[in-house]
Amino acid sequence: MTPMQPAHTELEAARHIAELLDRLGRATHALQFVHGLNPAQWEALRFLGRANRYSRSPTILAEYLGTTKGTASQTLRALEDKGYVRRCKDCADRRGVTLEITSEGRALLDLDPMRDIEQAVAALAAPCAAHLAEGLAQVLAKVRSRCRQGQFGVCERCSHLVAAGESQTTQCGLTGDTLSLDERKLLCANFSDCEC
Repeated sequence: MTPMQPAHTELEAARHIAELLDRLGRATHALQFVHGLNPAQWEALRFLGRANRYSRSPTILAEYLGTTKGTASQTLRALEDKGYVRRCKDCADRRGVTLEITSEGRALLDLDPMRDIEQAVAALAAPCAAHLAEGLAQVLAKVRSRCRQGQFGVCERCSHLVAAGESQTTQCGLTGDTLSLDERKLLCANFSDCEC
């Protein structure tokens, strides 16, 4: 065995994983042409269902989707026309708009085709699933930095989250707002996983 063989094997393994991710991405994309929505509409609806109060705006949705504001606006318009999303005036900023999912939109999320992927992952042995999640998170972080996309993450894992005294409440270190237990599990555009 020459010293070059292990590197060649690692390169082949990396290529194989990249191909598997590409095929999984294509399969996931195909699954989402269902219930009258396309993949972009499902992704927008899914994001709005998990986004916190600071992140439910058209601009942040465009950032999350990695698309232009115009494309995100078309996606939102389609969801509004179907009765799944509505725009509301932002109380904090009269010029701003907050996006909300309607009860029909929440009911549709119960039929989310991504549940098929979730079930496939849930069938993995726990150590395998943990390694997969850790590895994919690292790959995604590297790819996102190259694409200059925002990080996004849940508040309870954010470095901005601070305890508010001896009570069970916490606060967002950026806004000073108190966060409920439910809010800490939502996605935020201001997420940071490091103490910077």
